[in-house]
Amino acid sequence: MFKDVVFLYPWVLFFLILIPILTFLYFYKLRKKEASIKISDSKIFNEAGKSLKTKLIHLPFILKMFSLILLIIALARPQSFSSGTNVNTEGIDIAIVLDISGSMLAEDFKPNRLEAAKRITDKFIEGRVSDRIGLVIFSRVAFTQCPLTIDYAVLRNLLKDIRSGMLDDGTAIGNAIANGVNRLKNSDAKSKVIILITDGVNNAGEIDPLSASEIAKAYGIKIYSIGVGTIGEAPYPIQTPFGIRYQMVPVEIDEVLMRKISEITGGQYFRATNNRALEEIYNKIDAMEKSKVEITSYRTAAELYSYLMLPALILFLIDLIFSRTIFRKLP
Repeated sequence: MFKDVVFLYPWVLFFLILIPILTFLYFYKLRKKEASIKISDSKIFNEAGKSLKTKLIHLPFILKMFSLILLIIALARPQSFSSGTNVNTEGIDIAIVLDISGSMLAEDFKPNRLEAAKRITDKFIEGRVSDRIGLVIFSRVAFTQCPLTIDYAVLRNLLKDIRSGMLDDGTAIGNAIANGVNRLKNSDAKSKVIILITDGVNNAGEIDPLSASEIAKAYGIKIYSIGVGTIGEAPYPIQTPFGIRYQMVPVEIDEVLMRKISEITGGQYFRATNNRALEEIYNKIDAMEKSKVEITSYRTAAELYSYLMLPALILFLIDLIFSRTIFRKLP
């Protein structure tokens, strides 16, 4: 309550100097005051001991001083401020469409293409602020792993659970784009984006990739396509009766198709040949597709004088009662 307290009228606090002055005058007056009755010997009073009333003789003055201290501080108008921000966003809706076909297990990326794509995608998601992001996985068929959400913790957990072999093998790029479009078509976001990550050639599915791209264009969706795979050949793990053996397989990415997909929708095609290149591509997309965030700061003042006035009044009333009863002075 009293954290970061400021005073609206801090000059009033200078009146606290009255407290030591009044205390000095009070005890000075007591010392100079002459007794009303003089006796030759006070030994009899010393033997009788001091009563409770005598021990508390200064209580009324103490109550007055504490009441005055609280009153002065209250008149200085103490205030406590709470601050916060209002965030207004012009969000971006993003559908990440990730190839999980068997070829994504090739190890020209470390530890392999799929795991590298997952790690760098996770880092991309972590860097977003207020955008809704969905996740589509595909091989022979396409499947929505996570609908559009701003719950990035859930999204990242679902991304981590992705494994090659979850779907029948193949590469249905057209179906994947269509699924991503289906996630975004009813969005009212200022910008709608599909990030398509694949390492192969379209060889399955009922929808032609270019037809799916035209549908995306009709809904105002841009497609950033990323071809993952080194140039030439890549080591691919093969299970044998004697354990894992590696075979060099040719890297086949239909870059002509991927470029055309991006051009139709106003996006861009990128080629990633290793982990670093893939991360740099994500950084470029991140820079191109940023949300506009407007932050308004505010401070709210809470008046605290009432917390001081009430105890000051209580102390004043206690002093008034004591002065008229127990500590009443006889004329």
